[in-house]
Amino acid sequence: MKQTGERETFVVRILNTQNATWQGTVTWTDGKRMESFRSALELIRLIDSTLLEQGAPDTEEPPERGEA
Repeated sequence: MKQTGERETFVVRILNTQNATWQGTVTWTDGKRMESFRSALELIRLIDSTLLEQGAPDTEEPPERGEA
């Protein structure tokens, strides 16, 4: 697998659970950003957008034939 971009670490704080989903905050460990989210889907989108901004691949490439 080829990797590009930097690794990110996130701190997720679940403050409440309503309507069968999470509400809380996500903080980037570099301390530059903190965002609130109202659902698990919104949390995933926040994290995904950060990884896309960093240039990380959005899908893994399948292994070459003969590789395990």
